[in-house]
Amino acid sequence: MFAQRLKELRKLNGLSQAALSSLLGVTQQAVGKWETGRSTPDPQTLARVAAYFKVSTDYLLGCAPAPITSAVAAADGPREFPIPIIGTVRAGFGAFAFEEDYGEEYARVKDPGSYFYLLVKGDSMEPRISDGDLALVHRQPTLENGDLGVVIFGEGEGTLKKFIRRGNTIILQPFNNVYAPQIIMGEDLEHLYIAGKVVETRARW
Repeated sequence: MFAQRLKELRKLNGLSQAALSSLLGVTQQAVGKWETGRSTPDPQTLARVAAYFKVSTDYLLGCAPAPITSAVAAADGPREFPIPIIGTVRAGFGAFAFEEDYGEEYARVKDPGSYFYLLVKGDSMEPRISDGDLALVHRQPTLENGDLGVVIFGEGEGTLKKFIRRGNTIILQPFNNVYAPQIIMGEDLEHLYIAGKVVETRARW
């Protein structure tokens, strides 16, 4: 019963096994074993699972009926989760390095492990996005023409710009007319890395 109810709660809240394991501080393999019934968490971890999903341990173990709150969670869609705020994004060795930890901010997303907040620096995206604003970024390796994304070129750090593709040329377009767009073509495209797509920005007071 625990395996079934854990899986149901995880899916109702739009979480992957990896995201849930990260939130609970356990391995993804542990969550997988719980959901297949090959093992169960210790009492302390079980209590943390119950507290996270706002249900009782008796419910998780099949000793109590489903609470009303779980139905509400399903109707409301994804919950709000803490998302890390990053100051700098750099590329290297096939992965991204996220530097300068500025804490966390909450966002209503399905898979919190696939998102990060970037603290905007500078005024190149004024007047729409200001210095100190937060950009919610979905980690993904590609962008569509016209998307707002976090892009890394060469050895530099990530920059938030409008992504424009014209044939074999990429243009990183700022909103502030004081700044010139960055045009990337030819062999330089091999040094262009996409960290993710900006899905939301918010002012931080």
